[in-house]
Amino acid sequence: MRKLIVCNIVTVDGYGAGPGDDVMAMPFDEGFDVYNAERLRAADTLLLGRTTFEGFLEYWPSRCDDPGVPPVEREISRLNNAIEKVVLSDTLTADRTGPWTKTEIVRRADAHHRVAELKREPGRDIVVFGSHLMWNGLLDAGLVTELHLMVGPALLGGGVRAFEGHSRTGLRLIDAAPLPGSRLVLVRYGVTE
Repeated sequence: MRKLIVCNIVTVDGYGAGPGDDVMAMPFDEGFDVYNAERLRAADTLLLGRTTFEGFLEYWPSRCDDPGVPPVEREISRLNNAIEKVVLSDTLTADRTGPWTKTEIVRRADAHHRVAELKREPGRDIVVFGSHLMWNGLLDAGLVTELHLMVGPALLGGGVRAFEGHSRTGLRLIDAAPLPGSRLVLVRYGVTE
């Protein structure tokens, strides 16, 4: 069975975004991008919620051709452009996915069924970035295999909580270590239910 890996940055006090859903409040550094590129190389499906998909679609497609951006961002752009994408949304339409033509839109009512199907299909990892409302629901439904949390040295004191509305979910620590050359600590958990 394929792994569904949620990969997100969080602050020490448990926020995934700042007040007003400000993701730029997060303690990003190059280690974040390097690790995300690694996850994309190991995956063949990118699973996103609509808001994150639209943000990615606005930012990533043209970065691969911009010599002014860091090489790791150009690689992430190429990987994002090539990977199959599945977006859980009731409002996104196919005419709003270009230039990413390899995009499947799944209605929220069908989300758990379709994600379970994806996990049973042959292939490499399914990776989730951002999309905290979506992956919280998948975690609660027992569909997330691993959580890869990049914990950054920041205390926001408010904003968007990384974890919301859960029944009890068991986690097993896989490992924890600083990302090389980064201020972030990668903490990986397996979901045990």
